[in-house]
Order: sequence, then C-alpha cells, then structure tokens
Amino acid sequence: PPSYPCAPFNGATVSPLSPRAQTCGFHGMTLPVVLVTGGAKRIGSAICRAFARAGWHVVIHYGHSRDDAERLAAELPSAEIHAADLATWDQGPAMVETVAHQHRDFRVLVNNASIFENDAVTGLDPATFDAAMQINAGSPARMTQAFFTHSRARDLRCAIQILDQKLDNPNPDFFSYTMSKHALASTIPMTAMAATQPADRVYGLCPGAILASHDQTADEADRSHLLNLLARRTWPEEIADSALFLASGALASGELLFVDSGQHLLAHALQSVAGGEQ
Repeated sequence: PPSYPCAPFNGATVSPLSPRAQTCGFHGMTLPVVLVTGGAKRIGSAICRAFARAGWHVVIHYGHSRDDAERLAAELPSAEIHAADLATWDQGPAMVETVAHQHRDFRVLVNNASIFENDAVTGLDPATFDAAMQINAGSPARMTQAFFTHSRARDLRCAIQILDQKLDNPNPDFFSYTMSKHALASTIPMTAMAATQPADRVYGLCPGAILASHDQTADEADRSHLLNLLARRTWPEEIADSALFLASGALASGELLFVDSGQHLLAHALQSVAGGEQ
C-alpha cells in the first residue's frame, strides 16, 4: 500500500521504552496515551502504528488475539497490551478506568473493535443481534462514559467511534451489524452535548470497504474496493491517519468523517461482492 506519513499534532517525540515497558503499565511517562480497542489486527493495528509513529504511547486492546497484540507491541516504540471481553457489560469500562489510573495523560480512546456477522432484514437472528448491539454499541458507549469520567488529561480528551459508511448508504444485509452502528452513531451528538470540559471531543469515523469482509475471496474484495466515486481502493493507513487527525481536536465535537473514496454516495444492493453480484 502507499505510504501516508503522520505528523505529530501535539509536538510529542518518540521515547523508546524497554520491552518490559511495552507490555506493562509504565507510570510517569510524558507521552500522550491512546487506547485502541481491537488494536491487534486489521484496521486497529494500522491505527496503533499511526499513533506510535506520531509519538504516542499506545495501549492495544485485544479480546482473543493475544499473540497478535504482543507482536505488535514489540514492534512499536512505546506500547502495552490489555485484554477485555467486550461481550460483557463491565470489562470494557473497567479496562478504561485502569488505563486512566495508570496514565495521567490518557487523551484518546478509539473504539474500533466490532463484530461483523451477516443476518438479513428478512430474518433477524436474535443471537447475532444481541452480540452486535453489545460489542458494537453498548460496550463502546459505556467505555466512552468511563473515559470522560476517569481520564485525567488536562487539555484535549477525545473519543473516536469507528462506524461504517453504511450509515449513509444502507442496504438490507448485515442487518444487526448496521443497526448496532446506527445505535453507536446516535450517542455521538448526545455525548458531545454532555461534555464537561470545553476541549472534550467525540467523533465518528466512517470507513468504506477496506479489507476483505465476511466470506469474500481476494478477487471479490479487490472488485468491491473499487465500487466508489473515485474507483480507487481506500487503504487502512488512510483510516489510521484520519483517526490521528481527529485526535488533534481540529473539528467541532459531534462530527462524522467519511473516509471511503465516496462509497457512501453510491447506492448498492448488497454490502459485499460475492459470487459476482453486487
């Protein structure tokens, strides 16, 4: 993929830490701190790398991907890992409170973790619905509440919700997933209005087709990634750089940012190309 260099918006410089500090809480550090849920793989790992290059200490959350989280932490100049099961009500907020206690300059929470299971508008699956609403909406909402309650960062505090271009470009598949993203999106203006500090920010970041999804083959993914106004692929690094931009607080709180090469402006009958159909 092409390179999208990230400049630090906060003037911080990278301060390499020992391997032990990369996987343990490191107290007294001067780097700004970001927590990225689902940070061990896919778009989450790109977001972690972008913040690390810009001089942040990165807290990598994982659910079941401990090996991936440890490998990524070892690659970054300043990182640690935390496990939490976001299918529960309490583990996500407890993790956020722990990070806030360990790190005084905990500035940014990126709620990236989600599940993406298919059910249809003609056949909602209750188990799929319950899981999607908990992991994709309930836990991120509660973690955002915990972040603004416990973060001790003096200036900017920013929560970024990773959403989906489907908010503006609906189709009748991935029914529960889509509802869960709408539910999380609805919290953004409410949270912005309830801010307790003038510099608090909450944003939504809406990617389009980035990586192979569900049961797509590589060829199907390649074709679906070009179905946008610019007929170009949107890279994970573009989502990561956009998250880093939002972390600067340059936009008014409550804004949504679409990074999808215009995919949300083109209606399609289905979410993904499969079997040659769209």
